[in-house]
Amino acid sequence: MQGNPAPNEHETVGAYALGILDDAEATAFEAHLAGCEWCAQQLDELAGMEPILAALADMPGSGTPAIGESLSAKPSPRLVEKLIDEVAERRAQKRRRAFYLVAAAAALIIGGPLSVYAVSGSDTGGTANVAVSSAQAAFQEMPDKVTVTDPTSHVTATVALQKKDWGTDAVLELKNVAGPQKCSLIAVGRNGERQTLSTWSVPTWGYGLPNATTEKGKKPLYVRGGAALDPNEIDHFEVMTFEGKKLAEVKL
Repeated sequence: MQGNPAPNEHETVGAYALGILDDAEATAFEAHLAGCEWCAQQLDELAGMEPILAALADMPGSGTPAIGESLSAKPSPRLVEKLIDEVAERRAQKRRRAFYLVAAAAALIIGGPLSVYAVSGSDTGGTANVAVSSAQAAFQEMPDKVTVTDPTSHVTATVALQKKDWGTDAVLELKNVAGPQKCSLIAVGRNGERQTLSTWSVPTWGYGLPNATTEKGKKPLYVRGGAALDPNEIDHFEVMTFEGKKLAEVKL
């Protein structure tokens, strides 16, 4: 095959030279290369240029004819520009895939040990409902529970807890709490040490309100967290607002 081919026919020669084609793409190009004299010539010219093009792909203002013209041993400026742009795009795709994987892993890690669950309707579909059922089941299965209704705030708090090798697994059931406000569940040790198990936000409709106008406002909030204290080392739990107001104190 002689002459300069159409731009969209043999453009993978640069990607092949850079080693960024997958196995299927590389096999297809090699079959084409066997009968294409132009691509064979371009491949010879590009041999050994991968480190240079890869570095240029990361430089500000890359992909311009001026960069191509600065190379001492080079194909046409148009081809160099195309190759640099292709390397930059491939690298950008790899960065985006890596970011999504890291974000997904981070979400799983963050959502693992400390979780907040509301037994109410959800706009997010079945996944949220599974999480809600799991939290409520954990609360019901834990053998030790302590309930208190604060005489001032009228909030009812029940803490279910279970001893673990790493400390205490606890689930808080919260009722008659109005919103909007932000709260924390805190374990207070017998030695005075304070550990925050979890934090959450109460929406305007509240949780566990018997006179609520919506079904989700009538249902309680379940908050699950862990403390690096054995149950016998905990004196009490506190439900506190971010403003420092104590909504309930559950004495063990």
